[in-house]
Amino acid sequence: MHPSSQILSGYALTGEDLTLLPVDIVIENGMIIAIEDNSRAPRVWICPALFNAHTHLGDTIAMDCGATGDLAALVTPPDGLKHRLLREASHSDLVSGMRGSIQAMISSGIAGCADFREGGPAGVAALRDASKGLPFRALIFGREGGEMAADGVGISSARDVTDLERTVAAARRSGTMIGFHAGERDSEDVDAALSFDPDFIVHATHATREQIRACADRQIPVVVCPRSNWILGVASSARHPPLNLMEELGCTVYIGTDNVMFVPPDLFGEMAFVSTVYKSDPATILRSAIGGSALSGTSYFIRTGARANLFVIDPEKNSLKFSRDPVTSMVKRASSHVISNKVFNS
Repeated sequence: MHPSSQILSGYALTGEDLTLLPVDIVIENGMIIAIEDNSRAPRVWICPALFNAHTHLGDTIAMDCGATGDLAALVTPPDGLKHRLLREASHSDLVSGMRGSIQAMISSGIAGCADFREGGPAGVAALRDASKGLPFRALIFGREGGEMAADGVGISSARDVTDLERTVAAARRSGTMIGFHAGERDSEDVDAALSFDPDFIVHATHATREQIRACADRQIPVVVCPRSNWILGVASSARHPPLNLMEELGCTVYIGTDNVMFVPPDLFGEMAFVSTVYKSDPATILRSAIGGSALSGTSYFIRTGARANLFVIDPEKNSLKFSRDPVTSMVKRASSHVISNKVFNS
């Protein structure tokens, strides 16, 4: 076999429907070139890598800083607490903090993220430095002048940004992606965001039924960050964000963790929270934690012809050996400690 080839054998969660099949997965030059039936496959679980569809990794330098206050006081540009702390941080501290958060994500089965990066071109460069040499895809959405240096534009609420039309027009001319925060504290900025036909919106915590239907009909994905919403006081029940309504109306939903200063960038924790509070179907939750990889142009679902981005859990080495449903156990019980192997080719 070619030195760049390998075979992973086990029970794999295959395709977007996450069908559990005993297989050999043949990987060559980072690509899945075949998925072959193997009735004798070992009882390990082969899982698609996760993708954290919304982060603010720069906030790592303000982790658990003990701050209290509402959304505006803590994270709204230009003078929310996090923005003041970011301005005071050195480049080396920013890079070190973000690299630490990326390494934590890698250890917990996350092969990429979509990050809204403050700090202009220097902020974008800091995240590129932080991810350099790691098996991880940091999809960067620039802000504050860093938009054209990044992979896309990460816009705060439409009501927080001046000269929005020019920013969006420049992004369209350059062919870069556009993401909006919208609907985090109320529904008033969602229509404005949707009027720019973004590639996705983040939060939709208070989006109305009509706004959610518009996202579904126009195939605009919604990235939800429930733990952050609860911590920042913009959600206090399963009605916000309206995940069940999003599913009912056919929205494409991805999962993110938002600000590292409040929430660790751990999708296992996020999935468990969503399962507990919103009672969503486990397979739906897991698909949302994988599906954001589409933003990077490389889907992580396990299928022939896809890049190999997956990890292995050996349930015999922990209490998961008693699981009757690997998908449910992945969502409710898994953590970085149960991962025995990773193959990332983002």
